[in-house]
Amino acid sequence: MEFGGVVFQSSCYVVLFLVCVVVCAKVHARSVRQVVLLVSGLALYLTWQPWFAAVLLTSIVVNFLLGKWLRVKPHWLPLLVGVIFNLALLGAFKYVPQLTAHLLPSSLQEAGKIALPLGISFWTFQALSYLFDLYRDEELDPTFVEFALYMAFFPITISGPVCRMPDMLPQFRSEERTSWGDIGAGFRRIAIGVLMMQFGKLLGQGILAGDGIVSGFDRTTQWSGTDVWCLAFGYGLQLFFDFAGYTHIAVGAARALGITVPENFERPFASTNPSVFWTRWHMSLSFWIRDYVFFPLAPLRREMRWRNLMLALSMVVFGLWHKGTWLFLIWGAYHGMLLVSHRLLQQIVRRLNWEPPKFWTPLSWLATASLISVGWIFFRANSMEQARQMLAAVASPASYDAHLLSTSLYVLIAVLAAGYAVVVLLGDALDNYSEIGQPQSGIVPSLARSRWYWVPALYLLALLLVLMITLTQQGGVGQMMYRSF
Repeated sequence: MEFGGVVFQSSCYVVLFLVCVVVCAKVHARSVRQVVLLVSGLALYLTWQPWFAAVLLTSIVVNFLLGKWLRVKPHWLPLLVGVIFNLALLGAFKYVPQLTAHLLPSSLQEAGKIALPLGISFWTFQALSYLFDLYRDEELDPTFVEFALYMAFFPITISGPVCRMPDMLPQFRSEERTSWGDIGAGFRRIAIGVLMMQFGKLLGQGILAGDGIVSGFDRTTQWSGTDVWCLAFGYGLQLFFDFAGYTHIAVGAARALGITVPENFERPFASTNPSVFWTRWHMSLSFWIRDYVFFPLAPLRREMRWRNLMLALSMVVFGLWHKGTWLFLIWGAYHGMLLVSHRLLQQIVRRLNWEPPKFWTPLSWLATASLISVGWIFFRANSMEQARQMLAAVASPASYDAHLLSTSLYVLIAVLAAGYAVVVLLGDALDNYSEIGQPQSGIVPSLARSRWYWVPALYLLALLLVLMITLTQQGGVGQMMYRSF
């Protein structure tokens, strides 16, 4: 049964996690808690691939020594060495194999294939942020165990959220044991994540076998304009359920261990412009790119043209971080163009002193949702040619006469999107009526008071229903989508 991909469903993960929960709830000595968490993280990493752990340990040792060098001498030289080392390590596993696939003859391409160590993109960025923070004179003095725990904290090692040492170190050093309230809140987040990841899997597979988003991209060779919009929006929804669901599990597991890690999503589908979207989607990475790429480069010159160029460059880096292909470069450049265009539009609005009418907000939301969905075509397409064909279908009015994809996929995407919106709005209403001073009579207040009885029942019903569909099918997407990045 694949609740959260192979990472979370493994018996080793569950056992080590529960042991760590007990230790963090019962043991006062922070040194004991640190060692138990570190040993658990390294042990779990060893179960995936032993040599993966060797790469992680190499990164830990080298970056810890570079950090000591920077604390003694906050100079550009140790920082440069650290940047080169980390980018070379990441590039050797993530980008060199892709280059060899294009440069080497087919007879030698097999020798150039190297398995990507789990989480290398995430913990490499954590190492870089640690070195950047030291260079900026942050007061950071982790022991080797604390730094290793920062790099190998198992709830977030595989796919983030991307954490920073100034936020994590005080928590690692806390003498407070994990409260039962935190443990309960953590397990509730895990439960939400499990259900969301199942929704993501359902979108990938479809209600009927072979009628999901995976088939729409990988097996279909011809699309109408409506098909492309369906796949583009549906893929964004699938990626959200899958990655936000994983984030709920990661944040919840950390919370149950007494550690607060950054959130990664904050209702991105409510965004009314591209700038807002990138403060709500994959937030920990988006803010990392902002703080360590855009902010250092933007002030180098005063011209607005330079700042816009650096903004676009930052989004290209964002795209290439995912994968070193032309499609991801174009995806990053596309979002850079959207952000720059939004900035220019804001300047025009301010210059004209224009007050948008009330209907502008829903139009802005619709335009943002459409533009973001178009971007997912580059993110998900299997080739440049496929992306070109899909965009051509979108731009062709004649292609909207019919649809070639299964009607069940259209219905599934509409139902899950509407269901998610209803759950969010209902949750807000129940939270408002739970506050002191709100009316205590009526249907909504009554539902708010009894939510801990009927919400779990609805949750179990939804989980059982989606499992009945996904477990009866063969194939589909059985593991977390962001593991490939």
